[in-house]
Amino acid sequence: MADKKRTSGITQDDDNNIISVNYSDESLKKLEESVETILAEIGEDPKREGLLRTPNRVAKAYKFMTKGYSEDIEKVLNNAIFNEHYDEMVIVKDIDFYSLCEHHLLPFFGKCHIAYIPNGKIVGLSKLPRIVEMFSRRLQVQERMTREIGDMINKVLEPKGVAVVTEASHLCMMMRGVEKQNSVATASAMLGRFKSDEKTRTEFLKLIGK
Repeated sequence: MADKKRTSGITQDDDNNIISVNYSDESLKKLEESVETILAEIGEDPKREGLLRTPNRVAKAYKFMTKGYSEDIEKVLNNAIFNEHYDEMVIVKDIDFYSLCEHHLLPFFGKCHIAYIPNGKIVGLSKLPRIVEMFSRRLQVQERMTREIGDMINKVLEPKGVAVVTEASHLCMMMRGVEKQNSVATASAMLGRFKSDEKTRTEFLKLIGK
């Protein structure tokens, strides 16, 4: 079994798999107090049996769901960028992601599809989902998250082009507001050849079924 290592409050193995997220007592205590206040303000009794440990559970959940703030791209990539003479499109599609809407702190979740055209460098395929995780595990809007994923891949690989498409269901639309349970939002970021060449862009969209 790979050795454990600890960075920025997150325990990982040598392959950068998340084993656990570590929390400082002070940070957790402040979050717990805030959750207890919310429970009281909505008319609940934070001291009743079913809610006694809820502030602690919610605090830990929010720490985990926003762990992307403490992740570093160099650790995420873990030296998995390689020189390779390959210039055809590379696609990883149907990457599951979960994020939190920054407007209501409610989840939005769905699929992310990524393509890039190498320019002398390729990246380990598992690192693309890790980049998605890095940006989705923050308070986000879907449009910005999509662009951030594309910009980061463009920065670290310097490819001929990058394309990112996200499709998501937003609980802030499903549980409140317009209450449309079947609506799906789509956002895209096209860089380099994917932006300038309609044929390349169309090929990508066809390959991901769009």
